[in-house]
Amino acid sequence: MKWTIDDIEWDRFDPSKVDSMVLSVVRAASMVEYRSADYVTYLCNIFPDDEIFQEAARVWGEEEVQHGRALGEWAKLADPSFDFDGAFSDFRANYELALDAEKSIRGTHSAELLSRCMVEIGTSSFYSSIHDAVDEPVLKQICTLIARDEFGHYGLFRRHMERYMVNEKLGAWSRIRIMIGRTLETQDDELAYAYHAANRLPGPYDRRAASDAYAIRALSLYRLVHIKKGVVLASKVLGFNREGWWLVAIANIIYHLMRWRSRKVTQIAA
Repeated sequence: MKWTIDDIEWDRFDPSKVDSMVLSVVRAASMVEYRSADYVTYLCNIFPDDEIFQEAARVWGEEEVQHGRALGEWAKLADPSFDFDGAFSDFRANYELALDAEKSIRGTHSAELLSRCMVEIGTSSFYSSIHDAVDEPVLKQICTLIARDEFGHYGLFRRHMERYMVNEKLGAWSRIRIMIGRTLETQDDELAYAYHAANRLPGPYDRRAASDAYAIRALSLYRLVHIKKGVVLASKVLGFNREGWWLVAIANIIYHLMRWRSRKVTQIAA
């Protein structure tokens, strides 16, 4: 079901239930989501002869931009001093994307689409975790809507990936390598600079400090149930459709690794 900004019940906003740590994460997320129009340019460039996918990518981009707008509006309600436009200008000017690329940085079309599936799995889990961690009713509604969209986007990219894999074979190990590589990219400059710009961190940009500050706040939101759902979705896109104890084991390992990193960066910050 499609939704718009007007469907959000803004009059239910409760400032007494705003969590400052969650607010800082939402600010950063609004930057990344709002920039999705640039990713549409990239995707259309590397799929130049696929009008069906290009149209799907444009719709995806519009929905992602709406996510950024909704999160930004909530952040401004929670903190009227938040300068969304100024922060976004800073973010866009100082974190550049390869918009002139004519070939996927993943190597093939199917690999690119697999990478997009992994991103949507991560974001769906991320917004579900925020929803379950907060009490503020408007943010809960926004996160419900966004998580639902992201799950739909996962399905969209998976369908197109399977279409391309008819001619572009992608073995299990190649899929795992792409998954691991894309997961590691969550620690690159994009999210770190988004956090730096959105939260106006003092001094010059420090990637490690911004990344750790984000991790302290974001990783603590996750619960094992969110990781389990993500692992199940990932197993399907990787071609491992049978569920079993090993998926639960992997989810537990990932969850405890995330908790370990959260504790580690918290100790360093302290």
